[in-house]
Amino acid sequence: MEYAKLNTGAEMPILGFGVYGIEDTSVILSAFDAGYRSLDTASGYFNEDVVGRAVRESGLKREDVFVTTKLTTGAMRENRVQAEFEQSLSKLGMDYVDMYIIHWPVKEKYVEAWLELEKIYKSGRAKAVGLSNFQDYHITEIKKVWSVVPAINQIELHPFLTQKPLLELCKAEGIVPEAWSPLGGGGSAADIKDNLLTHPTLAEIGKKYSKSTAQVILRWNIDLGIITIPKSTNPERIKANINIFDFSLTPDEIAQIDALNKNLRTGPNPDNFSF
Repeated sequence: MEYAKLNTGAEMPILGFGVYGIEDTSVILSAFDAGYRSLDTASGYFNEDVVGRAVRESGLKREDVFVTTKLTTGAMRENRVQAEFEQSLSKLGMDYVDMYIIHWPVKEKYVEAWLELEKIYKSGRAKAVGLSNFQDYHITEIKKVWSVVPAINQIELHPFLTQKPLLELCKAEGIVPEAWSPLGGGGSAADIKDNLLTHPTLAEIGKKYSKSTAQVILRWNIDLGIITIPKSTNPERIKANINIFDFSLTPDEIAQIDALNKNLRTGPNPDNFSF
């Protein structure tokens, strides 16, 4: 495993395991067996209890598993930030989380919500706090009031959506970027995953290293210093996705992948979502 250094001083595994839609501890236990030590859940995934149970069933020490969960848009709109965080801890069966994140930047609420996350961080019940789906102007707004710099910004990012300007802003502010949907898929562009995983540029690079296109994409993230959280329920793919620490891409190969950008989203647009 490789690690990203957060602005809190903590280290976060640069490859984590996304658990959206996972309702069975056996899948998470398979990820632990493969070597994953970072789990990404959310209150809105309705499986925090499954994540907590899997950590306990694994026999791993709590401090050896990096757990992230997220605040819902509903709790933000209803001013229930603290209450929902307490509920998340209860469902997880944990005294703290390693990372607590604002899931989506609800207009006229995200600045206020950030100040509540700062309180949670200062209480020690979240070892770090961060953002998800925040664009540059969202970050500019909370920067006006923050006393704690967000540790991460989790965004949709893959070779068809490279988000270079946003990455540069995060880097300038000391915020580590994290990629959700790193392999594409879902949303209105449901065929993007197949397009990415069969793309000739990625396949050619993979051939050089005897790696799959998925492994090349994940390594591209890591070589750019981006935390990435692929999700799979297939034990073989779970193992394959973590088998990426025995090679690195050259600057030229990274540039080739960067050039695939189409600014194509597969998930909701942070500037225009309705949930």
